[in-house]
Amino acid sequence: MTETVVGGDWQTWQDSWDRQQEWYMPDREERFRVMLDMVEALVGPEPRVLDLACGTGSISDRLLKRFPKAESVGVDLDPALLAIAEGHFAGERRIRFVRADLKDPQWAAKLPYDSFDAVLTATALHWLRTAELHTLYGQLPGVLRDGGVFLNADHMPDEATPRINAAEREFRHAHMARAKEAGAVDWAEWWRLAATDPRLAGPTAERFAIYGEHADGETPAVQWHVGALRDAGFAEVRPVWASPTDSMVLALK
Repeated sequence: MTETVVGGDWQTWQDSWDRQQEWYMPDREERFRVMLDMVEALVGPEPRVLDLACGTGSISDRLLKRFPKAESVGVDLDPALLAIAEGHFAGERRIRFVRADLKDPQWAAKLPYDSFDAVLTATALHWLRTAELHTLYGQLPGVLRDGGVFLNADHMPDEATPRINAAEREFRHAHMARAKEAGAVDWAEWWRLAATDPRLAGPTAERFAIYGEHADGETPAVQWHVGALRDAGFAEVRPVWASPTDSMVLALK
């Protein structure tokens, strides 16, 4: 089954991206809920948020629906996902987007504000290698106000539990295979569809020139993230959510 997304409006593309991501992460909405719970608990219901490696703006979409007085700045390098985000949020005055490379030491200079209440990211920073991520973590206190919070939900596997990992992987892939047979669209097929939409063909070609099929990133365990964020100078750091394959780390400045 081919999704009837090509030629659809930006909401259709946004929904299609969410479905594609949920094929890999059926608990995706749960991590977003916990993320926003922690934002509200630590900085309140009117946060200024930096949506880091924002993609189509999935975090910002949920943020602005939950918190009417919130505002968001989405930063990403991917021209295709940013095109969807900008189209989806057209006319929304509470959000703006910045195109920047998080590997560029000066990326934060492009931001419209000097500080934020929260920096949020999900399933994105595994595109970086650990040395690059360690450097990025070191920059985050510079864009957060005192008492500000950073949350990263991403793939953080534990290689110390190989039998558990193997059983979970077999179970998860069987579920994914059944969903694929029922018409679920995976990463590669989603991008093939994007390349056939006249509005996204050019940006999609550009993004593949930048990244290739997939960036050569790394997925260290949650303990590595906790240590790197402590190295960056955060006052308190710990995991606040986990699935069998992913975790969410919270760091408080």
